[in-house]
Amino acid sequence: MSRSGSPDIYSGLRPLLFRLDPEAAHHRTLDMLRVLGGISLGRRMLRGLAGPPPAGQAVECLGLLFSHQLGLAAGYDKDGIALRGLSCLGFSHVEVGTVTPAPQPGNARPRLFRLEQDRALINRLGFPSRGALAVERALRADRPPGVVIGVNLGKGADTPLEGAAQDYLSLVQTFRPLADYLAVNVSSPNTLGLRRLQSREHLEQLLRQIRHLLADGSDHRPPLLVKLAPDLTEEELEDALGACVGRADGVIASNTTTSRPSLQGRHAGEAGGLSGSPLFPLALEQVKRIVRRSEGRLVVIGCGGVSSADEMRAMVDAGASLVQIYSALVFQGPRVVRRMLRA
Repeated sequence: MSRSGSPDIYSGLRPLLFRLDPEAAHHRTLDMLRVLGGISLGRRMLRGLAGPPPAGQAVECLGLLFSHQLGLAAGYDKDGIALRGLSCLGFSHVEVGTVTPAPQPGNARPRLFRLEQDRALINRLGFPSRGALAVERALRADRPPGVVIGVNLGKGADTPLEGAAQDYLSLVQTFRPLADYLAVNVSSPNTLGLRRLQSREHLEQLLRQIRHLLADGSDHRPPLLVKLAPDLTEEELEDALGACVGRADGVIASNTTTSRPSLQGRHAGEAGGLSGSPLFPLALEQVKRIVRRSEGRLVVIGCGGVSSADEMRAMVDAGASLVQIYSALVFQGPRVVRRMLRA
C-alpha cells in the first residue's frame, strides 16, 4: 500500500515491464497512457494512481503560469501521442520531442539500455520521430488543458550541419502557434555533429535567425530556450551562453552526458547519452555554472537525474526556475510527481 492508503499498482507492474526490452517497455507504457488518457474513466484511473498534487505551488516563469515547478523532460513522449495521459500524472509542463522536420527512424537497435543498479539509462536513439506534420496534428487534436506544452526541436539526421538552420526554422514556423515554449536541441550526443552547433559562431547565427522569424508576422512569440550538454568546458559554456544571452529566453541544463561516472550496470560500456541518477551531480553543477555566468539574464530549467524532493530543491536553490524529470518516472512510476512535491 502507498502512504495515501491506495495500492501502488506500479510496484507490481514494474518487474513485468523491466523484463521487456527497455524500448519495448517504453512504447507499451506510452500506449497505455495514450489509451487511458483518451477516455474519461481512464483519466480518472490515472489521477487516482498518481494522487493529487499539492495546491498553492503555482509559479510564473517565461511569461507563463505553471501549476508548480516540476515537468516532464523531452524524450519521453517524442511525438505528443499521450499528452492527456501524462497530464493526469500531475506534471505542470510536458516537453514534446525531439521533433524533426521529416519522419526518421533513428539509429539502429538496440539503442536504449537500462542500468537498474545505477537507476540510469543509456540511449543512442538518434531522434526517432514521426516528423513535424504528425506531431502538429497530434497537438491540434488532443491538447490537454491546464498543462504548459513545450516542443523540443532537432535537425534531421541527414541534414548537413550547414543546412541545420533551415530545419530549425521550418520547425519554429510549424510549432510557433501551438507551443507554449520552444526548445532548440543542439546537444544530443546521438546525432552526428549536432553538438558542434553549441559553438558561439553556429549558435549565435542560428538563434539570430530564429529570433527574427519569431518577431515577424505573428502576435504569438513563444519563449525560446536552448538545451545544452553537461559536458561543455568552461570556455565552451561561456561561448554558448554568449550566444544565448539576448537571443534566447533561457536554457535547459542539461542533456545526457557522454561521460561514465562510476557505473555498475552491465550496460555501462554502451555508447550513447547517460541519464538518470549518475547524471545529477553534473547537471546540478551545470545549473550553478550557468546561473553564475548568465547573471540572471537567462531563465534556467534544471534537468538531469533529478529523482527526489531533495534533489529538486537543490536545483531550485542553485537557481533553476523549473525542474524536469524523465528517468525518475521510469524507475518510480506514476506517483513520482506527488512524492517529489509533497516530501
